[in-house]
Amino acid sequence: MVKEQKRDLMTAAILVSVLYVAAQMMSDIASLRIVMIAGYSIDAGTFIYPLTFTLRDMVHKVAGIKAARILILTAAGINIFMALFFRVVSLLPPDLTVGLQEEFGLVLSPIWRIVAASIIAEVVSELIDTEGYRFWVEKVTKKYQWARVLFSNLFSIPIDSFLFSFLAFWRLFPTSVVISIFVSNMIIKGITTIVSIPGIYLVPNRNS
Repeated sequence: MVKEQKRDLMTAAILVSVLYVAAQMMSDIASLRIVMIAGYSIDAGTFIYPLTFTLRDMVHKVAGIKAARILILTAAGINIFMALFFRVVSLLPPDLTVGLQEEFGLVLSPIWRIVAASIIAEVVSELIDTEGYRFWVEKVTKKYQWARVLFSNLFSIPIDSFLFSFLAFWRLFPTSVVISIFVSNMIIKGITTIVSIPGIYLVPNRNS
């Protein structure tokens, strides 16, 4: 019985960790594109990045705070390596028999300011999310798992949105566009948080 529980915990920890890193990578790539939805300027990474907060909470629940912190820093390192790798590949000479392949560089060659802003915002906000989750579980209650997700995201989402929007786009775009990106980030991340809350119930508690 104990072995089965340990196996289930490990399986859950691996699965949510992989999903977390994948969501981080996809959101960083998508953030290179700014789209217009309902009159708001939105970096496309916003559509998937908010899921990482709930996935981080799931890792915290199933593997503990140390594992969550390691995952946050590991994901940041992977995203830095990804940006460097894409840059190197875009600079390598193309095989002219299949064309110039300029599209790769146009799409995936990193804009370093956005990459830096994204990683800084991710690390700071995710670590704050970790502390919010820990505070709720240790100081408030272990009940109401949905509440621990809401509480931790209450602090991490505004901080992440502010840091990314202003570090990435301040003085690059008009102030109105930067504020629009910030507001739209807040709205979408808030909605995604509510939608993703049931995910916290999908993984076992390592202390149960």
